[in-house]
Amino acid sequence: FKNKLIDDALATFNIERSLSMKGCPYDNAVAEATFKIIKTEFIKGRHFDSLEDLEKELHTYIHWFNSKRIHGTLGYLSPIEFKLEHLKKVV
Repeated sequence: FKNKLIDDALATFNIERSLSMKGCPYDNAVAEATFKIIKTEFIKGRHFDSLEDLEKELHTYIHWFNSKRIHGTLGYLSPIEFKLEHLKKVV
């Protein structure tokens, strides 16, 4: 959302804000899809005894998700493998 106070703070540190066009339905598509995967693969049916347990297991899951889990939309590579392949092409 647009906010003058936030805009002024970002300008102070010379940070450019990235906003999509008003009403764009794709703003949160990637985040929403990621949260859905986390809910169905990691959270569903589980109970955590403490916040520390949740944090530890979530850290382990995110590491696995980024470095081991293959993604069909990334050519059946993990996100890290996909990024490394992309960087090879750019450099």
